[in-house]
Amino acid sequence: MRVALDAMGGDYAPAVTIEGAIDTINDFEDMEIVLVGDEAVITRELDGKRFLSQRISIKHSSQVVAMDESPTVAIRKKKDSSIRRGIELVKNGEADAFVSAGHSGVVMATALLVLRASDFVDRPAIATIMPTLKSPLILIDAGANLYCKPNNLLQFALMGSTYCKMILGRPEPRVALVSTGEEDTKGNELIKETFKLLKEADIHFIGNVDGKDIFTGDYDVIVCDGFTGNVILKTSEGLADILIKMLKREVANLTAGRIGYLLLKPALRNFKKKTDYDEYGGAPLLGINGTCIISHGRSTSKAIKNALRVASDFAENKVYETISAAIERDIAHHERGKLAKK
Repeated sequence: MRVALDAMGGDYAPAVTIEGAIDTINDFEDMEIVLVGDEAVITRELDGKRFLSQRISIKHSSQVVAMDESPTVAIRKKKDSSIRRGIELVKNGEADAFVSAGHSGVVMATALLVLRASDFVDRPAIATIMPTLKSPLILIDAGANLYCKPNNLLQFALMGSTYCKMILGRPEPRVALVSTGEEDTKGNELIKETFKLLKEADIHFIGNVDGKDIFTGDYDVIVCDGFTGNVILKTSEGLADILIKMLKREVANLTAGRIGYLLLKPALRNFKKKTDYDEYGGAPLLGINGTCIISHGRSTSKAIKNALRVASDFAENKVYETISAAIERDIAHHERGKLAKK
């Protein structure tokens, strides 16, 4: 698998992104990495590091998209950005997948422009894996679409369910819709109308989920608009960090604080590992004709390495093609249902 990596994307680029690429090459024999960005900068960063040179190449781009830039302006004025050039490599068949920790809005908009949406998909969505009390779940959409219609959420549910089957290996994912309560009548008009569509869809829809129950482990796919999903994601990340700090502080305040901390240290380490974004690496942008993985702007080299691994698995399994086929089947299912009612 050949994966294009936005070497200039992320808060700690290019040092951390290149370190993640080297770690990937050293640990996975079946991968090649194309570093996309300023060739002079990348070459200096690679200088003196040990890696198999034939498995890392460079694709020069002269521009970098800053995190605070407008997606519209960046797409129009920065056509030689590392994001644009990396996605074009996928479009042209020169790479099997693209990974970026850069501006997620620009990545999404550029992927939609260059790769186009999959057949029967109106809007792509970000699918993020999150920990629960039992096993990880998929949150979709995690920030790509701030404003949605019921049909958009239906498509997110279909994409999330298919992704869950293929990547998490769950034959019949339990799909739930984020609302203000479990009852069918709860939520705004968007949620009520979406609820009706999901009940008729060819998925295992189990109803609404209240925010307090998301992490119980009783659900496999959680569906919501991108605004709600991003709030859930960022709140969860922040809460996990705060809980660890609070526990350490409380233990330190005890008389036998040092002994208590030593006893709790393995548990705290395991908790951090389960809630650490670095372990998941990146989130796929579902619903486009190609593989595109969006990583956190604060990604470490470990997160980049895991994102590259996810990209390779995603591309190898042709997940985007299966998702398109699943949505096409559901549309046909709906049409048959309408004809039967006439």
